[in-house]
Amino acid sequence: MKLYKLRETVIIDDGNEYFAIDRDWDDLTNRNELFQCLSREKSAALPLSQESAMNLLAGEILPPIGTQEVWAAGVTYMRSRNARMEEAKESGGASFYDKVYEAERPELFFKSLPHRVAGHNQQVFIRRDSDWNVPEPELTLFLNSSKQIQGYTIGNDMSSRSIEGENPLYLPQAKMYERSAALGPCLLVPENPLKSGTTIRMKIIRDDQSVYEDAVEISRIKRTFSELIDFLCREYFFPQGCFLMTGTCLVPPNDFTLRSADRVEISIDGIGTLSNIVEYSWR
Repeated sequence: MKLYKLRETVIIDDGNEYFAIDRDWDDLTNRNELFQCLSREKSAALPLSQESAMNLLAGEILPPIGTQEVWAAGVTYMRSRNARMEEAKESGGASFYDKVYEAERPELFFKSLPHRVAGHNQQVFIRRDSDWNVPEPELTLFLNSSKQIQGYTIGNDMSSRSIEGENPLYLPQAKMYERSAALGPCLLVPENPLKSGTTIRMKIIRDDQSVYEDAVEISRIKRTFSELIDFLCREYFFPQGCFLMTGTCLVPPNDFTLRSADRVEISIDGIGTLSNIVEYSWR
């Protein structure tokens, strides 16, 4: 089933059935066996007709996050490794990405606090001091406070490749800024884990024309989810859980950079489509 976060309520989409529930997001989602808990929650929720549910979902959908932090894994796919090596070769940092791809310890970095996360149909930002900016579509895990995967959503890890390529130590500036992360449109809470054949698709639209489009299966990832979770949670406790972006294999060619008013559409089987408009930050 899917959870959509609205300003006044949470919509539970269980196939052909819809329910509205007025619950704190963290209290609702930070549980063990979340799918079974939500199945029981439906008995106390308000049933909605499909028309009523669609009318509510046609409004503003908030990112499916409460007080959780967003973390990210890098260089988990071969394409990401190659892209990072290409962007960093002039600075002499290319070998770092080759090494981390083969290393036992993965690359993990803090991405965003919840108030900086964009939701479906909201704006994501590109930095004014970067001339090479790309979106990175990523399957994103929702972990509860027991470090267990309880759901999935779509993540957009906005990245300033010119800044990261200049020096690997500039990673925080390249990755962490206002509206540099988007999550949505929902939190998928399945009864069983996603299948390895699950496909991620990304399309970038400019002036009503597709300027980039590609797809990849999550089976192409080098590291297991349990491996990434183990390293992330070794020295951290997340009292309300956290979100973990698992890396990307879809990287536009080196001569491509995002422009203001571009639309980024990221789709993942079973979850839906996260759509965001690109804009320069307001500062």
